Formats: sequence, structure tokens, C-alpha cells
Amino acid sequence: MTRHDTTLSTDEAQIRVDLAAAIRLSCRNDWHEGVANHFSAAVSADGRKFLVNPRWVHWSRVRASDLLLVDADDPATMDQPDAPDPSAWSIHSAIHRNLPQARVALHIHPPYCTALAGLKDPVIKPIDQVTARFYKRLAYDLNFGGIASEGEEGERIATTVGNHGAVMMQNHGVTTFGATVAEAWDALYHLERAARTMVLAYSTGQELAVMPDDLAEATANEWASYKDAEHAHFAEMKRVLDREEPDYKE
Repeated sequence: MTRHDTTLSTDEAQIRVDLAAAIRLSCRNDWHEGVANHFSAAVSADGRKFLVNPRWVHWSRVRASDLLLVDADDPATMDQPDAPDPSAWSIHSAIHRNLPQARVALHIHPPYCTALAGLKDPVIKPIDQVTARFYKRLAYDLNFGGIASEGEEGERIATTVGNHGAVMMQNHGVTTFGATVAEAWDALYHLERAARTMVLAYSTGQELAVMPDDLAEATANEWASYKDAEHAHFAEMKRVLDREEPDYKE
């Protein structure tokens, strides 16, 4: 595996460190699936050159220098000896070609989100302040087409996402987006918590106390005032990694 220089003080170097941290933290939370799933982050101004985790490397071992730098416009990427996972290329190349606002895309199959995605109705309903964060702010892809190793599946997913900040992928998993790794990872953290709340509430067999639309919208809007907390959350978790798994930055 080719290692890349992370000693220079560049935007790419910092993005490498942040994306590696997001991968390690997601592993700690048991959100990943074996050596599968994939995170990416754009490093070029147009968003088309991006970093993605290497194929079939366990998330507990991924370092900043291991991340692959690829070009969404270069299909020859998949002919290289260190090509990314086919489904990673299909999904993330389409996202970075078509959604320039999605600088970071975190695709994963966390337990509660995936359980919810397996329901006929996977909609996260506003039943508390965390579930309300995603009120009308979550795309729903209800047309699963397989493991997504084909380019057409990635293009379809990107079209479904549109301008949303996250997508619930029925029979599959979830993907969150952000201008930074911190924002996308915080969204993933809260999306999995929202899904857990939904699954636990459903498990009681009782009727859900769904917020009225105006209250749900007001609560979702209130999350904007906590934007700084998204960055603080990620920074705090990186401090934990700095103490316990410092090699993620290598």
C-alpha cells in the first residue's frame, strides 16, 4: 500500500488526518462492517479530486497516509493496483462529480440506521430533539439496486441526495455529507442516535408521540445555533484518539 506524506502543513494533509480520525472513531462505535464501507473527502476546489479509505483495510488500522487520492473523472482509477473498493468508487465518484457542496461523504452501515433502513417505512419521525434535527432534512433512497458496484447505481444515489445533508438508503445503510469532516461525522453520530431512538420507541409497541410540523421545523432550525458544537465534538474525540490511538495521524 502506498503511503502519502502528511508532514506538510497543507489543507490535504489536515483533511487526511481528519478523515482518518472519522474512520477510527466510527470503528470504535462499531458502525463499520468488517473491511467494508467507505468515507471520502474532496481536496480540490471543484470537489472532483478526493480522498477515500483503502480497499479492505480494517478501520482500526487506517492512517492518514493510507488514504487514496483519486479523481472522480478518471475511470482508469479502477485499473490501478491500489484501486479503491468498487462500490466506494461507484458511490463516491458520482457524489463528488455531481454534488460539489458535499465536500465530505461518509457512507456506512451502522446498526440502528441499517435496522431502520430495513423497514418498509424507514422515515425518522420527530419524536425528540435529535430525531427532529433531521426533519425534512434527510433524503430517502427507496430504490436499492444491489451492492452499488456499478456506476449507474452511484449516479442514481447522487441524484436522490440532491441538496440534502444525509440520505437514508433503504435495504442498505446511510450516507452523511458536510463541508468538513467534523460536520459530516457529527451528523452521522446524531443520525445513528436518532435511528436508535426510533428503533427503541418502536420496540415498545406503543404509538409514537410525533411532534406537530411547526414544532418539528422549529426544533430542526434550532440545531443551526449549535453549529460550533459539531466542530467541538469532533475536536474532543480527536483528543481521545491523540491519547489512545495516535498513529491515526501518521
